[in-house]
Amino acid sequence: GEITPVHIYTSGDAVELFLNGKSLGRREKVHSYDRLTWDDVRYEPGSLRAIAYKNGQKWAEELVETTGKPAALQVTAEKTELKNDGTDLSFIRVAVVDSQGRVVPRSKNHLKFSVTGPAEIIATDNGDATSLLPFQLSERDAYNGLALVILRSQYMKQGKVVLTVESKGLPKQKVVLKVE
Repeated sequence: GEITPVHIYTSGDAVELFLNGKSLGRREKVHSYDRLTWDDVRYEPGSLRAIAYKNGQKWAEELVETTGKPAALQVTAEKTELKNDGTDLSFIRVAVVDSQGRVVPRSKNHLKFSVTGPAEIIATDNGDATSLLPFQLSERDAYNGLALVILRSQYMKQGKVVLTVESKGLPKQKVVLKVE
């Protein structure tokens, strides 16, 4: 595989890096420099695990894994009950995931959003700072496998709200909210 430098930022004292279970070595922080580097890592599909140590004890751990192809949409509402004051918001995260439920970071699936009930889509986003698209669109490409929909309740209306998210080739997903 291709040489892929790995840079890890930590507030711990040291980090040990593992590629598919094999240690690539432990690096100690020098002075207060928070970045540790492994510049000669050869890419292999699988898992990359970093274990941070502080005062000689295991302190934190992070795992990243190679993902499969996009298989589903995962739609998660920050909150599912809204007040009918016309200003209450729900932030809904949309993730393009593989068959194991892992976010597919290079996914750029085109997503379409529709809503029924006493709420409206006031914005969509994907975190791409270079995008010039207006936030008010009801469709957007995923960026790094993610997108966001913001729903706002309608004034003095109550009932069930259903947000539907669609992307070609993937099963459509819905999330249900309630406005009271």
